[in-house]
Order: sequence, then C-alpha cells, then structure tokens
Amino acid sequence: MQDALQQALTVIAGHPIEVVAAGRTDAGVHATLQVVHFDAAVERPDSAWVRGVNSFLPDSVAVLWARPVTTEFHARFSAQSRSYRYLLLNHPVRPAIAAGRIGWFHAPLALAPMQEAALLLLGTHDFSAFRAAECQAKSPIRTLYSLSVTQTGQQFCFDLNANAFLHHMVRNIVGALVYVGKGKHPSAWVGELLQQRDRHRAAPTFAADGLYLNAVRYAPEWALPDAQRIDL
Repeated sequence: MQDALQQALTVIAGHPIEVVAAGRTDAGVHATLQVVHFDAAVERPDSAWVRGVNSFLPDSVAVLWARPVTTEFHARFSAQSRSYRYLLLNHPVRPAIAAGRIGWFHAPLALAPMQEAALLLLGTHDFSAFRAAECQAKSPIRTLYSLSVTQTGQQFCFDLNANAFLHHMVRNIVGALVYVGKGKHPSAWVGELLQQRDRHRAAPTFAADGLYLNAVRYAPEWALPDAQRIDL
C-alpha cells in the first residue's frame, strides 16, 4: 500500500513523495482505514489529493479524504488510539471465498470463557507475553482500552482499542483467547501469561488473514474527519 500510494502522490505532486503512516501492518494484514501524512512542495486542491491520486492507485487501495495540516501533526505520534478487528471463522472446513480475508479455527470455541479472559487484559500492562521476538518497540507497556469478543453464527469478532500495539500483539492475543475458547486453558491463564511476561508460554501467533486496522483517533484540535471505517 505504501509504495503504491507514494507513487500516485508523486505523480500528482510532480516530485517524490514519502508518506508516514499511523501504524504498520504486516504482510497479509488488511486496513479498512489508515491515516498518513506527507510533505509537498506544491499546493493542490483537496480533490486532487483524493480523486486524482485514486486514478493512479490499484483497485485495492483508495484515498477517502485529504486535509492540510500544520507541521506539528504526525500521523503516528499524534494518534491517541488505534483499533483493530480480527475476524475468525469457526468451522470444521477452511474458508473458500473468504480465504485470505478471515482467520480460521476448526475446533468448536466457547464464547463465554474468551470474554472472561479478555477482561483480564484491559488496562495498562507489560504485554511482553504478547509481542513478537522481533518487535522493535522500546517499551512493552501498552494501554488496552477495550477488548470485546462477539459471535454471529460461525464467525467470531475480536475488537481491540489501545493507545498503540506491539508487533503481533493482536494476533497473539487472539491466539491466547482461542486456546481458552477451545478448552485448553481456563480464562485465568491469560492473566497468568500477562504476569509472567514470557512469550514462550503463550499460544502461537494467529494468521494475519483475519486482521484489520479499522480506526485511528486524533484530538479534535486537528479537525480531521472521523478516522474510522468499518465496512466488513
């Protein structure tokens, strides 16, 4: 996405453009909403940065809006929170049409134990047990504002909102909750993982297929459109 966007912006600006994104997404992870900022040496109407740029983007990427901001704004560091959604198909047979767009687990999952376990992760904690070994964050401390687990038929939905996320943090949390849901561990096990801060004791990292960045929130002073889009 970043390379395609930079190339399209470069065409409209008439000079090389580099963008800074609100959050990183691994290969295979999706984004229904991403916020970026860039510096341009020319002025263009907002419509040029939207419709003009979109005309040079692949079908899988689209600019929703554009606004001028001061140099004090930073897409990453000015963000107050980010939200991710993980979609999981709980069915004996793997997905077909939705392959690549939804996670999958074959054994039956119980909703209530996963919801109980999710509550243990809320608040400000050291999330070392849920970060990737290659995570480059200086601190494992993050504040998880909300974490809900819901079920519609054979599909589970995990919604998480935090000030920021560690590398693979969402996918590792989902993996732990699935272990609870399938009955391998009680709900309290997730709280134990949090306290032990040992990644090796936790569940495997879940597939990227079902993960979506779907909201980035900023202070009202920036007068940005509501930076969220959930159209799954």
